Amino acid sequence: MRAAVGDTLVVHGHRTGEPDRTGEIIEVHATDGAPPYTVRWDEDGRVGLVFPGPDASVRTTAPAPTGAGGRVARPRGKARTPAVPGAGRR
Repeated sequence: MRAAVGDTLVVHGHRTGEPDRTGEIIEVHATDGAPPYTVRWDEDGRVGLVFPGPDASVRTTAPAPTGAGGRVARPRGKARTPAVPGAGRR
């Protein structure tokens, strides 16, 4: 299990009808993203140190890369040339 700050920790219910418990990971204590995590639970806002078990999973929140003004970043450079010689010429 690997996580980053801002990801969501989901602890799945143990019994039928029991809801999943979710919380935002606000601190990762290992440099490689491994547990334990400091989590702020959505249901009551409490914060605690969590060593997730096999009933837990991480939902990542990887945002799309953006440039200035919140636009999606596009690579810059030389314009593409036509793949067929002579194509696009008049």
